[in-house]
Amino acid sequence: MNPLEKTEKLRITIQDVLDAVKSQRERNKLGQFATPLPLALDILGFAKSLIPETKVRFLDPAFGTGSFYSALLQTFGQSEVEAVEGYEIDRRFGEQARTIWKETDLHLHIADFTKASPDDRLKANLLICNPPYVRHHHLSQRDKERLRAAAESATGVRLSGLAGLYCYYMLLAHQWMDQNAVAGWLVPTEFMDVNYGTELKNYLMKKVTLLRIHRFDPSEGQFADADVSSAIVWFRNASPTTDHSVTFSEGEGLSNPNTSRVVPLSRLKATDKWTPLVKHASWEIAEPTMRLSDLFVIKRGLATGANEFFILDEKTARGHDLPAKFLIPILPMPRMLDSDEVFAENSGEPKLKRKLYLLSCGLAENAVRQDYPALWKYLRSGIVQGIHGRYLCKHRTPWYSQERRPPAPFLCSYFGRTTESRETPFRFILNYSNATATNAYLMLYPRPTLQNALDLDLSLYRKVWTALKQITRDTLVVHGRVYGGGLHKLEPKELLKVPADGLLGILANYASGK
Repeated sequence: MNPLEKTEKLRITIQDVLDAVKSQRERNKLGQFATPLPLALDILGFAKSLIPETKVRFLDPAFGTGSFYSALLQTFGQSEVEAVEGYEIDRRFGEQARTIWKETDLHLHIADFTKASPDDRLKANLLICNPPYVRHHHLSQRDKERLRAAAESATGVRLSGLAGLYCYYMLLAHQWMDQNAVAGWLVPTEFMDVNYGTELKNYLMKKVTLLRIHRFDPSEGQFADADVSSAIVWFRNASPTTDHSVTFSEGEGLSNPNTSRVVPLSRLKATDKWTPLVKHASWEIAEPTMRLSDLFVIKRGLATGANEFFILDEKTARGHDLPAKFLIPILPMPRMLDSDEVFAENSGEPKLKRKLYLLSCGLAENAVRQDYPALWKYLRSGIVQGIHGRYLCKHRTPWYSQERRPPAPFLCSYFGRTTESRETPFRFILNYSNATATNAYLMLYPRPTLQNALDLDLSLYRKVWTALKQITRDTLVVHGRVYGGGLHKLEPKELLKVPADGLLGILANYASGK
């Protein structure tokens, strides 16, 4: 075993020990997910093909224990490395990294990279980083304003307040790169498809030359301890040419992708979602005659803030003697539905083995205490548990009332995975009952034209539902987003954009009397 192999073995051992000290929840909050060495080697191997025959001046703004540095030395060799700068905000990791790499020329700062100033004397020509994946709600308002101002000063780009910390890292590092420097950022894929990523995408299209975005197979997470879909974003610190094109690829590795396609930058600028470009280009898809937005109003199901308290089965509700007038029938989670068709009892309630009810009351506490003592006793138990102080509850008046979500005849599961028994991650539900639904569903309310047709011909309900189920997996996935482990999600605005030409045919046949 050569010295570098021994050092790498030591690094992995220390990494495991450091990871074990903090809980999964703590590491999620801090965004600390170490890059596995095989992935780091794959990334540095590709980086070597992008830089000319010159000495490497390397920068890693989120160093950790140094998996990228280890891959750098294994790929380039110490003789080809002129300088190495690293930043690590966590002192535990930083001090251990200094010990691990003490025999090398590493210059490691145990400091917050977002507060550091670049050294103009020795700018990096190769930057590789797996920045901390800290979601915006874990950043204080003060930190957000500081980061937004600093990122705007560095690039002229002002990020959305919903941007995660990794977005700020990418922009702040701009001043640390030499002209024509190569950067590779291992980041979540979500910026490619969500609104908060718009300004970051503008940076990649206008401020630098975007070379390639490789999305790793979302069903094969790159991090065993993080539920996130990852991509490596490559760019060169130079202005793009007018005829520039970008490579989009997908697969387990950079060197041998499963799919790869070249997209002109001009087309990229006109595309809202980038993830689907791996499979096909937006301009290759025929513009639909109709979208679901033409036929439906789509809303997320209601969020209670405490399902375990507000959603009760029949036995529990009866046991607490809760008044029926404050109990609304509600559907179980999609995974608990045996069928995609929910029939109704004569009462209108769903015909299910286990019926669930949503507790919702708009009366003031004094009125409940006086007129409904059993309900008041149950609400008091919620206060003791701190339910009333939860975020959603404390923003409602009274805290035990729920937002209004009338029953919808059609529903779509909000998230899901492809399984052996189900080809598509999303389920369309036909609901004959008077049950509402939680935010595990998207609720499709027919617009007046469609509703009038449904009222005149009840057989259309089933025909519309059949047409919804025939929307292909690829169509739904393209319009949604994907996370680690192959978890797919669809927001209401995304489902609204899904083509509905199949439904158009049904309405045309109905209008013609066929």
